[in-house]
Amino acid sequence: MTTLPFPDTIIDALSIDCLIFGFKKSELDILLVQHGEGISKGKWALPGGWIKYNESTDGAATRILNDLTGVSNIYLEQLRAFGDVHRYPTKRVITIAYYALVKPENYTLHAGFTAADAQWFKISEVPEMPYDHKMILNEGLAYLKHKVRHEPIGFNLLPKKFTLLQLQELYEAILDKKLDKPNFRRKLMRMNLLEPCKEKQTDVSHRAAGLYKFDKRTYNHLKEKGFMFEL
Repeated sequence: MTTLPFPDTIIDALSIDCLIFGFKKSELDILLVQHGEGISKGKWALPGGWIKYNESTDGAATRILNDLTGVSNIYLEQLRAFGDVHRYPTKRVITIAYYALVKPENYTLHAGFTAADAQWFKISEVPEMPYDHKMILNEGLAYLKHKVRHEPIGFNLLPKKFTLLQLQELYEAILDKKLDKPNFRRKLMRMNLLEPCKEKQTDVSHRAAGLYKFDKRTYNHLKEKGFMFEL
């Protein structure tokens, strides 16, 4: 019978890195931590750390994110593993990346454990990151761009009632390109995904726009069956 190390012992060849995307002021953000120790001290990086012998990869992702940033109670989905031989400078390390889409205003950041700070950065203003974190970020963004065309995602980033412009801005932020307004709205309406609230915006300085919400039955059907949204 094989004797395992103490349960809390880390597996120092296997790590987790988290891609936490937020949507704020019509832009996509990413949550980063500043390393407070180690070979990358002072650098901004994806929240990450070592997996322990006594936890699953999902459990490790949840624990590490909370320890470093204070962010908890979110659904993390596994992206993929990154195992380039030279991705870590001092030893062989394979990392498993997880991602989530959240509303930044719903979370109060508390840097802890080995993190000196935790902040949201605009995707367009991400600082230089250590190891292969830039490549992991780019892979995550590419995956979101693919996924948004094939199933409804990111709608938890919008208010319960939203305008068509807010929805378009979310798509533009994920796809990183401007969309033709009439074409976007025409294609969206064909999907029968939206339900008019028969209400308009309030407390706005411009002409109030109509509000919509998602038709839950159609939303769940499209999420399960998928679709092709050419934009």
